[in-house]
Amino acid sequence: MSTSNLNHHAPLIIDVAGLSLTAVDQQRLAHPLVGGAILFGRNWQDREQLTRLCRQIKAVRADLLIAVDHEGGRVQRFRTDGFTHLPPMAVLGDLWMAPEKKSEIVGASALRATNVATAVGHVLGAELRACGVDLSFTPVLDLDRGGNSVIGDRALARDARVVTLLAQALLLGLKQSGMGNCGKHFPGHGFVKADSHLAIPVDRRNLTVILSEDAAPYGWLSSSLDAVMPAHVIYPKVDSRPAGFSARWLQDILRQRLGFTGAIFSDDLSMEAACFIDGERVSFTEAALAALGAGADLAVLCNQSLVNGGEPLDAVIDGLSLALIEHRWQPDPGSDARRRALLPGGPAMAWDGLMVSERYMRALSLLP
Repeated sequence: MSTSNLNHHAPLIIDVAGLSLTAVDQQRLAHPLVGGAILFGRNWQDREQLTRLCRQIKAVRADLLIAVDHEGGRVQRFRTDGFTHLPPMAVLGDLWMAPEKKSEIVGASALRATNVATAVGHVLGAELRACGVDLSFTPVLDLDRGGNSVIGDRALARDARVVTLLAQALLLGLKQSGMGNCGKHFPGHGFVKADSHLAIPVDRRNLTVILSEDAAPYGWLSSSLDAVMPAHVIYPKVDSRPAGFSARWLQDILRQRLGFTGAIFSDDLSMEAACFIDGERVSFTEAALAALGAGADLAVLCNQSLVNGGEPLDAVIDGLSLALIEHRWQPDPGSDARRRALLPGGPAMAWDGLMVSERYMRALSLLP
């Protein structure tokens, strides 16, 4: 099956098996439909190994995007061999709400919290980039409503205004390190109690309420966010499909109404909430096609490289190739331009140089 004409859109982000690339990993990553790799804890041994793995990936194709979920707190893939233990994002919200000292002006705590958020973003991005990682799927923009265990202290705060300003500061720190960003999980995962990894959450609020509360940070940050990842949550008063498979959410609301122009990633298509569309169980290929058809630029499929030798990944690559040939999917050069825009624009500072960088050391000193 010839795919030589697909170089203008590489929408699949896939995982790799272990600490170094196998021949099969290399073959998959070289496919023109594959646009990047997402790393996990099983891909980590130490900094030297991670750096070598990232070089191997880039040797397959220099434009492959290397991404990771590395937020801080309980969602941090790399924690040893010099990587800073970053605080959960809720700590930044706590700093914002802390009472000012007697000698301070009103608002000093909030301003101090935004400075710390920038420091967190800088440390997070600089350490990953020093090892060859291009992008972390951060920040979480969900509101902490207290009832969702999968979000919990991953959220910055309950107030959408506080979340927005702390996220803006975090984005500045990421930018200082040369790393892009990805806000998640649009339009908000914090209100529902169910975990979309295990079930299909349903948020029954209307669009006006959602836009004025949980989705508000996406509008306020529309000119700052490089990428957005939608939630595998159904909002039935807006659309019967989860947001990540909904053209109403991704095109009408996120693109048109909120003015977002960056890249849209699907959330992991292997999550339970992504396995059902319109009440029917779907294959990974069908889920990828639904996400892309709804307006996503990139389809993420995680933790499948060790399942039957990676058969699910091969099936998605073959399925998307066939869909193209049968005109069931149309590649979008604009989508690939948005993917490529997430690649760092210049070389990263090497680890040893980073450790004596004045800005990095100052950022470290600010971390709670």
